Amino acid sequence: MKLTTWGACGTVTGSCHLLEHRGFRLLLDCGLYQGEPRADNRELGFDPREVDAVVLSHAHLDHTGRIPLLYREGYTGRVYATSPTLKLARPILEDALKLMKEDAKRARRKGLPAEEPLWSEADLRVFAERSKPMPYYSPRKIGPFRVTLKNAGHLPGSAFVEVQAEGRTLVFSGDLGNRRKETLPDPDYPRVADLTLSESTYGDRPHRPFQETLVEFAEVLGRTLDGGGKVIIPSFALERAQEILFYIRRFEAEGRIPVVPVFVDSPLTTRISEIYHEIQDAFSLEVQSLYRRGLDPFAPQRLRYTQSVDESKRLNELEGPAIIIAGSGMLSGGRILHHLRHHLPNPKNAVVFVGYQPRGGLGHRIIEGEPEVEIHGHPVAVRARVYSLGGFSGHAGRDELLDWLAAEQRIVLVHGEDPARASLARRLRARGAQVTRARLGQKFTV
Repeated sequence: MKLTTWGACGTVTGSCHLLEHRGFRLLLDCGLYQGEPRADNRELGFDPREVDAVVLSHAHLDHTGRIPLLYREGYTGRVYATSPTLKLARPILEDALKLMKEDAKRARRKGLPAEEPLWSEADLRVFAERSKPMPYYSPRKIGPFRVTLKNAGHLPGSAFVEVQAEGRTLVFSGDLGNRRKETLPDPDYPRVADLTLSESTYGDRPHRPFQETLVEFAEVLGRTLDGGGKVIIPSFALERAQEILFYIRRFEAEGRIPVVPVFVDSPLTTRISEIYHEIQDAFSLEVQSLYRRGLDPFAPQRLRYTQSVDESKRLNELEGPAIIIAGSGMLSGGRILHHLRHHLPNPKNAVVFVGYQPRGGLGHRIIEGEPEVEIHGHPVAVRARVYSLGGFSGHAGRDELLDWLAAEQRIVLVHGEDPARASLARRLRARGAQVTRARLGQKFTV
């Protein structure tokens, strides 16, 4: 087998890897670069017309976002993934298309060059028609490959991929989940492979103990809300927002925080939360038990989903304490920017980061303590209290990555910024593994 890494090399977005054997070309993920100004999402590095099949690890846009582009550029094959991944990918891709159209419209209105969307509704429909559900633990023959999906514990339906051909094995991690989370099952362990293609997002640091994160989160919520302030939480629409709602609901039930209005200001999150009811068996046993008892595990008492832009704007006029959850999680756009612009200057408020913030991005600058940031071209004073709760990450931390890779001897690191990849590589090499930090277009023999 021949592997070429065509994305997520030195970055945490743009996952895309091409596996070839006996003239058959299998693509593992085809994700969008997000927040990467140097990246051109139209440059795939290969001819989509020559790809025979695609396997997706999970539904996040940085792993699925260029699938419709493949079809636009001539791909005609199937896309395989778990059923939850295919259900969740559809609204995520529809939302991405909507944002691309809005960006182009805004640019034209300002007289600036407008970048047209990467793909259309028609391309998205072809993706839906050509997708094929694939359950966990059921090997499927795809060309000369024997492909098995196993639970990665990162999202509902997320998988890592084991590919076998002629006695050789490749393992592709996709994104590995954070163990000890309560809403999703823990990741499975991989078989010993001839080559393991692994993510390295948090390769340079472990997560703090999760129970400590929950204690701090409850304290931040209680202190801010009791003081009449608002808690602003930038969050990814898929998994993170629902997990935050899960714990707010629990804290309310335990009397650890006051019951206040909780707003989810994201139409995409609303759609995904509706899909959650259809994929209940993708969650942990605790979540499944709550569903069976007729309870919504992800619904605090005064939960409201906002839909229209006018509803979103009215939140800025809201009196009294409240929690506002909005996207995007990495502050690359979306309604969260309006809420930050309005609420960052107020010292009564708190901004709680519960996910990864790329170095140099707006979220990273706020966490690092910059007294003023620019949002939508306007200077905004940062007077609200700022918290970064890394324990909520949906990714495995350094120690969990080392544990997952414990038996692997030949490892290629992707999906990590270079400091994280270098740190993880040093630790893996210290115990005898052969480790490479993949470059874009680099080729490997499995």
